[in-house]
Amino acid sequence: MHRYGTPLTAGLFAVSAISGVALFFHWSSATFHRMHEWLSMLLLAPFALHMVKNWKPLLAYAKRRTLLIPLVLSMVVAAPFALTAGQGRAGNPAFQTVALMTRASLEDLAPVIRVPSQEMLRRLQDRGFKVNSARDTPTDIAAASAVTANEVLFALMPPRKAAPESK
Repeated sequence: MHRYGTPLTAGLFAVSAISGVALFFHWSSATFHRMHEWLSMLLLAPFALHMVKNWKPLLAYAKRRTLLIPLVLSMVVAAPFALTAGQGRAGNPAFQTVALMTRASLEDLAPVIRVPSQEMLRRLQDRGFKVNSARDTPTDIAAASAVTANEVLFALMPPRKAAPESK
């Protein structure tokens, strides 16, 4: 514990800091998002080891009340982010778009997906989804078919065409 707690904490913190800065500035977000999430979760294990190793000094900070001010400041700085989450334009627009698409009828989705609504209806029925009309939404179809709306939306997507081979 003493040998690996602090070095692992430092190493994973460095990865978390670098990926966090990249996410903040929107540099290659697809590359850094999962790395940041998963390795930040992994950081909790060496952090716990580090806390165990340094428990007595931490208690000394608490007794002298020098721990209180940084903890309170951290909570004060974090509170506005927590309290305003989901308001306004917060969140990934791709996720917001998918949510909107799951509430649109097949008729409304047809021009977006570039497949006629009756063709979408047939495809879904062929795949075993319970769909009655082109006015049904992926959310309606999902509820009737005991699947998620995203599964229905994914089933609506036309097959991906293979890229032409280069010579």
